[in-house]
Amino acid sequence: MIQLDYFLLLSAFMFIVGTIGVLTRRNAIVVFMSIELMLNSANLTFVAYSSFFGDVVGQLFVFFVMAVAAAEVAVGLAIIIAIFRNKLTVNIDEINILKW
Repeated sequence: MIQLDYFLLLSAFMFIVGTIGVLTRRNAIVVFMSIELMLNSANLTFVAYSSFFGDVVGQLFVFFVMAVAAAEVAVGLAIIIAIFRNKLTVNIDEINILKW
């Protein structure tokens, strides 16, 4: 059986990659995918601890996080498509519709 440490290291690596993607990228879709990667790393941590402690509470949290992530994807992509139709770009630096 794989030790808990390996799952936590993989989860930390995934979260760091997602954080770097959010902070350095300018494409809204790539930023969106980086946020999803961060959510999946949290899910991996929940499942690893759930398996380690023999409890299903972590898996229930994963279920709710996945439901929120699905709703986020639906709303977020709709917003990105609406902005693309108006500005013809998904570059975060060029989207300034909230400025005066």
